[in-house]
Amino acid sequence: MLGRVMGSAAMRQVRLAVVVLLAARAMVVAEGDAADAVAEPTAATARATDAGKAADPPAAYPRVDLAPDRVAVPDWPRHPADWKPAAVPSIAIDRDGTIWAYTRSNPVVQVFEPDGAFVAGWREEDPRTVPHAIRFDREGNVWLVDVGLHVARRFDRSGRPNLVLGVLGEAGTDASHLDKPTDIAFAADGGIFVSDGYGNNRVVHYDRTGTFVRSWGVLGVERGSFSLPHSIAIDSRDRIYVADRNNVRVQVFDREGRLLDVWSNVLVPWTFSILPDDSIWVCGSAPMTWSIHPDYPTAPLGCPPKDQLVMRFDTAGRLHELWTLPKGRDGAERPGDVNWIHGLAVGPDGAVYVGDIIGKRLQKFVRR
Repeated sequence: MLGRVMGSAAMRQVRLAVVVLLAARAMVVAEGDAADAVAEPTAATARATDAGKAADPPAAYPRVDLAPDRVAVPDWPRHPADWKPAAVPSIAIDRDGTIWAYTRSNPVVQVFEPDGAFVAGWREEDPRTVPHAIRFDREGNVWLVDVGLHVARRFDRSGRPNLVLGVLGEAGTDASHLDKPTDIAFAADGGIFVSDGYGNNRVVHYDRTGTFVRSWGVLGVERGSFSLPHSIAIDSRDRIYVADRNNVRVQVFDREGRLLDVWSNVLVPWTFSILPDDSIWVCGSAPMTWSIHPDYPTAPLGCPPKDQLVMRFDTAGRLHELWTLPKGRDGAERPGDVNWIHGLAVGPDGAVYVGDIIGKRLQKFVRR
């Protein structure tokens, strides 16, 4: 229970093998986001100058705000006094418009009013926890997806768990287990879909009671396979969107796992937020050459991200909105900067909430 607190053919085969090998390498390390959280990245320290200031990242990283119609709300939110800055991997908004943040500090769950006032929080004392995603199902229940504990858990509003998918603290490949799951989504009939994630590279389907139905997906680059399914979402027609992050694409499936569409090489997708009108918001970064960055040797491919993007699509994959947020310097992020964007939610009033990993904060963006 979470405690509650108030407030050529051959060449093609070679290339394919290299890509799959690189992707597999990324899977065996602690999740970059997880590694970035369990032992918070030391890049800020490693790259600090003798004067104690964070060194500049490569000049190619954008420093100009390309979202001129949106601005960060200053001093938002007001965290509880005992909260230590940490990664904010996920954000969700309930039916009342209240903002819920899933953090890698205690209180692990923090609830805020739209004006930034702290309402309440839940604590998590299990040292193995690595928070990754928070979502609400269609009945208003809170779900937390934990990479470190290998589970997705349903809670009531007071923080009491009442359904667990996976085995707490135990990774596996069978119908009873998950392995570093990343996100969860819900169909109109209550069906549950989990992106399972860093370890298994599959989607797992459960019925509304948590009984296993099917799974699909394997590690690979072919259409329908995955290399780090990092987020999952479902639209009003029960079309399932999977952020196939290391393959630099969004894949769309029906409920039985049949592939419907692929949006390739538009962005490296990290997280979805789908609105009632089926607007599909995605955050992430521009496609880039995969490499292991010396400052982040245990992070997966694509880290650090090249830039920081937010995009809005329709269900056909047409792009309707794009903005680039300035990428902050490790340890020296300015208001409005984002550093490893990971969490995204859009409010009923159009406000956009963003959580990042290295920047260790939650921000709210509104139109100017």
